[in-house]
Amino acid sequence: MVQQPPLVVTVRVDLVLLLLTLLSLWTRLSWLGRPAAVVFDEVYYGQFVSLYMKRVFFMDDSGPPLGHMILALGAYLGGFDGNFVWNRIGAEFPSAVCVWSLRLVPALCGALCVPLVYLLTLELTCSRWAALGAGLLLLLENSLIVQSRFMLLESVLIFFLLLAFVSYLRFHNTPDSCSRFCWLLLAGASCAAAVGVKYIGIFSYLSLLGVASLHTWNLIGDRTISHLKLCVQCVARVVCLLVLPVLLYVFWFYLHLSLLRRSGPHDQLMSPAFQASLEGGLSRITRGQPLEVAYGSQVTLRSSASQPLPCWLHSHKANYPIRYENGRGSSHQQQVTCYPFKDVNNWWIIKDPGRQELVVSSPPRPVRHGDLIQLVHGMTSRFLNSHDVAAPMSPQAQEVSGYIDFNVSMAPQNLWKVDISNRGAESDSWKTILSEVRLLHVNTSAVLRLTGAALPDWGFRQLEVVAEKQFQAQSSSSLDWTVEEHRYGTSQEQREREAELHSPTHIDVDRKVSFWAKFFELQWKMLTVKQEDTEHKYSSAPLEWITMETNIAYWLHPSTNAQIHLIGNPVSWGVANISLLAYQLLAAVYLLKRRRGCKVLPEAAWHQFVLLGCVCVGGWCVNFLPFFLMEKTLFLYHYLPALCFLYVLSPALLEHILTHLISRPTHRQALCVCVLALMACVFLSYRTLCPLTYGSPELSANQLQGLKWRESWDILYRHR
Repeated sequence: MVQQPPLVVTVRVDLVLLLLTLLSLWTRLSWLGRPAAVVFDEVYYGQFVSLYMKRVFFMDDSGPPLGHMILALGAYLGGFDGNFVWNRIGAEFPSAVCVWSLRLVPALCGALCVPLVYLLTLELTCSRWAALGAGLLLLLENSLIVQSRFMLLESVLIFFLLLAFVSYLRFHNTPDSCSRFCWLLLAGASCAAAVGVKYIGIFSYLSLLGVASLHTWNLIGDRTISHLKLCVQCVARVVCLLVLPVLLYVFWFYLHLSLLRRSGPHDQLMSPAFQASLEGGLSRITRGQPLEVAYGSQVTLRSSASQPLPCWLHSHKANYPIRYENGRGSSHQQQVTCYPFKDVNNWWIIKDPGRQELVVSSPPRPVRHGDLIQLVHGMTSRFLNSHDVAAPMSPQAQEVSGYIDFNVSMAPQNLWKVDISNRGAESDSWKTILSEVRLLHVNTSAVLRLTGAALPDWGFRQLEVVAEKQFQAQSSSSLDWTVEEHRYGTSQEQREREAELHSPTHIDVDRKVSFWAKFFELQWKMLTVKQEDTEHKYSSAPLEWITMETNIAYWLHPSTNAQIHLIGNPVSWGVANISLLAYQLLAAVYLLKRRRGCKVLPEAAWHQFVLLGCVCVGGWCVNFLPFFLMEKTLFLYHYLPALCFLYVLSPALLEHILTHLISRPTHRQALCVCVLALMACVFLSYRTLCPLTYGSPELSANQLQGLKWRESWDILYRHR
C-alpha cells in the first residue's frame, strides 16, 4: 500500500503588514464610543442616517448616496432606530443608542487605509522599508485618526481611492493569468464606490484612467502580443474600468431609491410625478384623482422651475398698482403670481373658448397638445390674461393678469395654446402630474413663465409670473407647468361622475414613473439645486491647508477642558510638503538632462520614477487643485485624500535618492540617521497632540496653551 503524502498548507504572512494593521486598528478603534455626543459634521450625516432608518426620501445635493448608506449600515447593525434629533453639535446620545456602531464603519475604513498605503508603496516597486515608512506616516497622522473615529465620510473615500490604485497596480504588475483580472474588477468597483461616496472621487478615478490608458497604449505597441490577446486585454480594461463603474454608480441610486420609499422633507425639490411615487405626501393628496385633464377640470399648476421651494400659479383679489416705484404704469388689473404655499387661490378651471360651461361634460373631453384653452381663476372668476404691458419686475416681458373690464378699450386677450413638451408617442393628451406643459399666449406668441423675482410689498412678496417671447426664453426650464392637484368638480353630481369613471384616467401615476425617470431627475436636481453656502467659523482656503494654518474644533466638553480638534501632525505635514517640492525639482532636472541626451537613470528606474509621479503627485493634484475652482464652503478635512498620496511619495522618493543619487556609504548612513531622527519627531509630535486627537486626558489651560503651536490655531481653554 502506497502511503499518501500529507496535505501541506503554506501560509506566507507579512509580519510588518500585520503589525501595521493591528496598530492602525488600535489607534482608530480604541475608545470609539467617546465622546458620547454629536461631533461636528455628525450633526449633518446623522440626519441622513435617521432618514434611512425610517425609509424616508431625502436628497443630498453635495454627494451621491453610497456614503450615507455605508454609515446607515453601521447604524443598522447597532440597532439604531433613527429616533434621535440631530439638532446641535455636542448633543448627548441617549443610553439606548450604540455610539460605537454608528462610528464603526468609518473607523474600520480609516484603519485599513494604513495597510493599503503599505501595499500601494510595494506595488510602486519600492522596498518594504519605504512601504513601512509610508505606513508609519499614515499611522501617526493625527488628523486622519480624528476623521476616522467619527461618523464622517473622508476615511471611507480615502479607503476606496487607495484600494482602487492598489488593485489596479496589482493587476498591472501580476504576470498573465486569469486571476489577475479579479484585481482589475476590484479596481473598477473601488472607483465606482469612491465616486459613490463623494463626487470629488471622480478626479482620482480619472487619474487612474489616465495611468491605465498609458499602460494600454504601451501594450498596443508591444508586437510580441497576439492580436487576440491584445483585444482581450483592451476589452477587459474597458469593461472593468468604464462599464462596471457606470453600472455600479447607477446601482447605488437604485438601492437608494428602493430603500427610501416614503415621503419626506425633501419631496418639494422633486417633480410632482416623483413625489407621487412615494408613500404619503403628494401621493396621499392626489390618490384617485383623474389622470387626463379635460375641459371643465379644476387644477393647480405647479412651476417646474421653482427652487428650492415649489410654487403654484396664483391670483387673488388685489390689483397691480397704477404706477410702480420707478414711475412706470401698469394695467391696474388683478395680480397673477406664483405662490409657494398650498392655497385655495391656486385653483384654476380649464375652459373651452367655444363654450360657456365650466363643468366637465359626460363623457369628459380631454385637452390635447395644440388645443386652445382659457384659464379661469376659481375664486375670483377672472380669466388668465396677458397683453402688451410691461411686467412689474421684468419690463422686457409682458404682464400677466386676471382680466378686469375697466371699459378703457383694452380688449381681453385670454386665449392660451397648450404645448405638451414631454408628450409620448402613444398619446398627446394632457395628463395630471406626468405632463410638462407650456402655455403659449395666442395673441402675442409669448409663453407663460416664472421669473423667480419677488414682488414688493404690494404683491405680498410672491413670485413674478410673466409672458415672454419664445425667442427669448425657449430653452428655459421656467416655462414648464405641471398639473398637480386635479378634480372634475365639487358638486355632488360631478363627484359621482368622477367616481363612476372606469377608464385609464385612474391608473396610478406611480406605476408610470420608471426607475430611470427618477434616476435622471435626481441627477439633474443634485447638479442644479444648490443650497446657499454660508461662511463657517472653521472654513478655510486651500492654500491654508498646505501650511496647516487652520484647525477645526470638533468637540468641546461642556464643563471641562477636554476637547477634540482636527489638527494634522506638523512634522509629517512638513515632510509631505518638502517631498512634493523635491520631486518636482528632481523631475525638472531629469527632464532637462534627458532632453540633452544625458540619461542619469537606468530605464527601469526612470519608469518607476514616472509612475511614482503619476500616482502620487497626480493623486495629490487631482485631490487638491479642483478646490480652487469650487465656490462651496471648504474645510481642512477636504485636504486629507491629497495628503495620503504625499505620504506614499515621501519614503518612495527618499529611497530613490538613496539608491540612485547618493553613492558614498557615509552619506547614506548620515541620511538614514536623519530619517530615524525625523521619524522619532513624527512620533513625538503625534504623542504630544494625542489629547486633542482623542479628547483624553484632559489638559490644564497652560498645557493647552503650550499646544497652540501656531497663532492661527483656535484652541479653547477654561481657566479654573
